[in-house]
Amino acid sequence: MAGGDEIRPGEIAVDLPPETSAGLYFIGRIHTPWTRRAECPRRGAPDGPICTLEVDPRWARALEGIGNHPRLQILYWMHEARRDLVLQSPRRDGSTRGTFSLRSPVRPNPIASSVVDLVNVDGLLLQVRGLDCLDGTPLLDVKPEACPLA
Repeated sequence: MAGGDEIRPGEIAVDLPPETSAGLYFIGRIHTPWTRRAECPRRGAPDGPICTLEVDPRWARALEGIGNHPRLQILYWMHEARRDLVLQSPRRDGSTRGTFSLRSPVRPNPIASSVVDLVNVDGLLLQVRGLDCLDGTPLLDVKPEACPLA
C-alpha cells in the first residue's frame, strides 16, 4: 500500500495476486510541478503547466516524426497508487462505487492515459500540456492522438 493511504468508510480492499501477469518497460520519466498526490489536478488541462517527458536514450529513434503530431496520447504508470481497492468512496461523502466505474488512479493496474498538446520537441525531451501526474512518474508509451473516424 503506497503512500500510507487508509481505507475510507465504505471502501473494500482485496488481497493482490502473488505475482504479476506481464512485464512492462518504462521508456522514460515524466517531470511535472507536482511532488505530492494531493497537489495533482484531477484531470490535466490544455492550459495547464508545461510538463516534460524525458525519454530514455535507447528509444531515441522511436521519436522520429513525433513533432508532426500536435496532440499525443501519453500512457503512464501511477506508481504511488493503491492497487487493492474494489470499492471506493471518491468524494468522502459516504457514496461507494466500483473501481472500474471511476477514473480514480486507484486500480489493479494503475495505468493512466492523457491526451496532451505537444508544445516542443528537443531531442529526448517532449514538452506537453495536459498532464495530471506526479513528478518522476514512469512513462509507458507515447502515441499520436487517434484520428476520428470520417
